[in-house]
Amino acid sequence: MFVDRVKIHVKAGDGGDGAIAFLREKYRPFGGPAGGDGGKGGDVVLVATGRKHTLYDFKFQAHFKAKRGEHGKGKNQHGKDGEDLIIEVPVGTVVMDAETGKTICDLVEEGQRCIVAKGGKGGRGNARFATPTNQAPRYAEKGEKGEERWLILELKLIADVGIVGLPNAGKSTLISKLTKARPKIADYPFTTLSPVLGVMAIDEETQVVLADIPGLIEGASQGKGLGHEFLRHVERTKLLLHLVDVSDARLEDPIKAFEMVNKEMEKYSPELLKKPQIVVGTKIDNLLDRSYLEALKEEFEKRGYPFTAISALTGEGLDGLKYLIVNKLKEMVHEEGRKIQDITEPTRTAGDRAN
Repeated sequence: MFVDRVKIHVKAGDGGDGAIAFLREKYRPFGGPAGGDGGKGGDVVLVATGRKHTLYDFKFQAHFKAKRGEHGKGKNQHGKDGEDLIIEVPVGTVVMDAETGKTICDLVEEGQRCIVAKGGKGGRGNARFATPTNQAPRYAEKGEKGEERWLILELKLIADVGIVGLPNAGKSTLISKLTKARPKIADYPFTTLSPVLGVMAIDEETQVVLADIPGLIEGASQGKGLGHEFLRHVERTKLLLHLVDVSDARLEDPIKAFEMVNKEMEKYSPELLKKPQIVVGTKIDNLLDRSYLEALKEEFEKRGYPFTAISALTGEGLDGLKYLIVNKLKEMVHEEGRKIQDITEPTRTAGDRAN
């Protein structure tokens, strides 16, 4: 089960109490105060790992508590510090304070750590309070309480390319053809009930991560359908493939479908529309009159969006789509220094002539 938002409670360890003790040894009748300090409580630490891909485990455990520090002992022995509690979360997890909604940290790299609750300090033993005028203090400090809080963990997938569109636009079929991902595929809406990640390998050095985002419907930004739960996963992508079904414009106008999905993304976050988009007409194997593709290409390019048409079922146009994806990403990440190789534009087939 894919779970991308949970609420958990974390409690850091309390500090150990300082000790009240006096040194009583043979030949040292006036040894004086010898109470040691308490140990520090353990911290609660979140660590990002690529071994996890969902927050599902937190459905079964919502409360986490670190070890407390040991109390101080006689003979000036300090208590042992409490062990930190390490909690592994998927890379891409955003950690927020449940009460204020403030973001505490955003774990986007393997091994990145975030202390979400600090352990309490250990109390000082009575040996710390000895002075020339008070040589035998009979008091010590209590250890401090460790921090505790409720947290919201929200997973946002990290992918180069996000695939968006209406339900049944062909997103699952496309990602299964471009990558080794195997999502559920069927001829009805909402086949994809959770985001699916796949890796498109161009060569040994070039790999592109794609995310199949569940279909959006009108009102998704207000919680209708499935899209509202997964719109957050679009936020981290660099490029969007916007799929529109062109198999029968009488049943579904591709331009209206495109505008509706963009409208829902804008309502969720206007920043999403600033991401580059490639419009992909799907299911051209069912299209009888392909001259219709020329009109669509002209309309979308007039709006500033590259357009290509494919059939994920037959594979027609997929090489051309890969060409657009890789070279668009190369343009975008050139300043970051990431190496993405040029690939040769494939020879166009009859079905690609509108691309």
